[in-house]
Amino acid sequence: MIKIIIAFSLLFSTLLDAKSVVNYYKCVNERGSTYSQFPCGQNATQHTLSHSDPDVAIPSEQHYKTLNQLEKKQLVRNLKKSLRAKRHEVAILNRDRDRATRDQQERIRHVMDDKKRKETVKDIKKQLKSINRKHKKEVKVVTKQIARIEKKLKRYE
Repeated sequence: MIKIIIAFSLLFSTLLDAKSVVNYYKCVNERGSTYSQFPCGQNATQHTLSHSDPDVAIPSEQHYKTLNQLEKKQLVRNLKKSLRAKRHEVAILNRDRDRATRDQQERIRHVMDDKKRKETVKDIKKQLKSINRKHKKEVKVVTKQIARIEKKLKRYE
């Protein structure tokens, strides 16, 4: 009788510890990651999903689509964050330009003779031109980055 009880307890313990295992492959390329049932390239890495609940069925063979959707959401979230950061960078560049322009214009307000004033005005114009040229170049670079990020974001949304 005791042997039968031990045999049943071992049988039930093995049933409770039954594990379901599913293998999938992850491939990373320039457009993101792809999950598949089969190797999708030379850089494919094999991963395993396992669970030990015997009542839960093995995930469908389409589980890689769920992983792709999660990664897509993560990519979109990261792209939106970087887009916000680049727009903030443009705002900072605009503030810096305005501050430098204001500082140059403050120089005119000082009391000085006509000759010194003409030289100062000429120097201020030169400095303002330089400031605006530098600002335009920096904003152009950031604007290109913003356009590239928006293009990627459109592709994923």
